[in-house]
Amino acid sequence: MQTKTVSVAAVSASVGLNIHKGKTKVLEFKTENSNPITLDGKTLEDVESFKYLRRIIDEQGGSDADVKARIDKARTAFLQLKNRWNSKQLSTNIKVRIFNTNVKAVLLYGAETSRTTTTTINKVQVFINTCPRKILSHHWLNTISNSLLWERTNQLPAEEEIRKRRWKWIGHTQRNSSNCITRQAPTWNPEGRRKRGRPKNTLRWEIEADMKSMKNDWKELESIA
Repeated sequence: MQTKTVSVAAVSASVGLNIHKGKTKVLEFKTENSNPITLDGKTLEDVESFKYLRRIIDEQGGSDADVKARIDKARTAFLQLKNRWNSKQLSTNIKVRIFNTNVKAVLLYGAETSRTTTTTINKVQVFINTCPRKILSHHWLNTISNSLLWERTNQLPAEEEIRKRRWKWIGHTQRNSSNCITRQAPTWNPEGRRKRGRPKNTLRWEIEADMKSMKNDWKELESIA
């Protein structure tokens, strides 16, 4: 990584770009080499997590931490629109559209490129279920099934919504040229050895599991895209 860091800095400098040493962070992942990374004699800061394009990245990939952060941000956005949800002048359809564009978009930002687990899906689903109930002004004593709630507010289950977004994103990547990084990334195999124990689920495994259920493979996806 030291060699790569110096190389990137040199190439950047050749086109008039400089790496900001104070903003550049180092996150170690499954490495036995603990030597610090330096740039122009200055040691870059080691961190356990960092934010990139409004996403949290950590040693676990960032999915769990990012989901919690996204739910908190979506909850804040929902509370800021309290007057809209309580308005008698706005129809339910308008309120749902506001929820989808101002709250749900915050909640599911970048979800198509993250691995999912049963726990994270459930957390997202619980939040989504809570908001429409408040929009519809359902008292907690007036029980309503989730399926009926989704039907009245035209919502998809969280897992299905994320899968839909993911395949839309995959379609975009597969339409890029074969030498494009965004097209190569989903099938890239990083070098290294896995730790002992059960391997954690990955985004690629989720995609390939979906492909298997649809009886497709990467080559067929490329031809379809």
